[in-house]
Amino acid sequence: MAAIDFSAIPRSALPALLQAAPKAELHLHIEGSLEPELMFELAQRNHIQLSYPDVASLRQAYAFSNLQSFLDIYYAGASVLITAADFEAMCWAYCQRAAADGIVRAELFFDPQTHTERGIALATVLEGLLAGIKRAERELGLSLDLIPCFLRHLSEAEALQTLQALEPFREQIIGVGLDSSERGHPPLKFARAFAAARAMGLHVVAHAGEEGPAAYIWSALEDLGVERIDHGVRCLEDPDLVAHLRQQRIPLTVCPLSNVKLRVFDKLQEHCLPRLLDEGLMVMLNSDDPAYFGGYLGENLRQCFDALPQLGAEQAYRLLRNSLEASFATDADKHTWIARLDACFLAAAGQSSR
Repeated sequence: MAAIDFSAIPRSALPALLQAAPKAELHLHIEGSLEPELMFELAQRNHIQLSYPDVASLRQAYAFSNLQSFLDIYYAGASVLITAADFEAMCWAYCQRAAADGIVRAELFFDPQTHTERGIALATVLEGLLAGIKRAERELGLSLDLIPCFLRHLSEAEALQTLQALEPFREQIIGVGLDSSERGHPPLKFARAFAAARAMGLHVVAHAGEEGPAAYIWSALEDLGVERIDHGVRCLEDPDLVAHLRQQRIPLTVCPLSNVKLRVFDKLQEHCLPRLLDEGLMVMLNSDDPAYFGGYLGENLRQCFDALPQLGAEQAYRLLRNSLEASFATDADKHTWIARLDACFLAAAGQSSR
């Protein structure tokens, strides 16, 4: 394949290129894709009274001061998910948006404990999500997998119980993650749970370095053995950590609109994404909880390239390629998607793919 001449791709071509090129989303909480309109529809169907009178007032409440203020509304929203059909509807709605954004691979986080604590059977959650996934694979051609996450504000004993409950569904999940309130809940707290997950042959990932310090990223790597860091933007506080992440090519699933919405950065123009790329780190963009944070993956890409003029075609290619390479898909699928990605950028540069 010819080397891509990124200088031949005008900046004006980037929006269409970012939209059309194949990409993966690796940091998406499926419950965080529950749009207010669907939330109210499910609440009505399940005879649940929400704390907000209508969609507009709920959206106005999405003015978060920190991670916890978001989580309070997030968990309240999840209360409308009762039946397998509810989980399927939520999953299918996200998959349609993913396909429209050019996503070819998505690895969906979900929070079993959020639902089992409400008396919803784990089998019900998985039945609905898997039905949505199968439909998206069949009708949209997406490649999808599930990653259940432990809630870090709960105990490790509860995480181990959740992992045990997931054992009968081992073939329906590809890994485990760690999410929810980061402050005061270091990764080390879950070392045994992650060791048990690795022993089951599951991939392991964890949120670290969003609100928590760079030391939490080290702990996720060393104490949990994670393969990817979710967020990780505070790695820049530790040069030794940056060097380690670069040398080991450890993926960072960065979520810019989420970072701004949760006040990790005051505005997108101040985001550290350009520096992460300049440091040679394996970063990619994701939408985190898009219904709450102002946009899906396509919108994250569009807004970042509008707000950060130092990002150009070469950075766009790196972000998209990193996402595909960092996925837990098969090598054959990755090769196919990367070939399509290369073809998109070569065409934009006016080059032949031969």
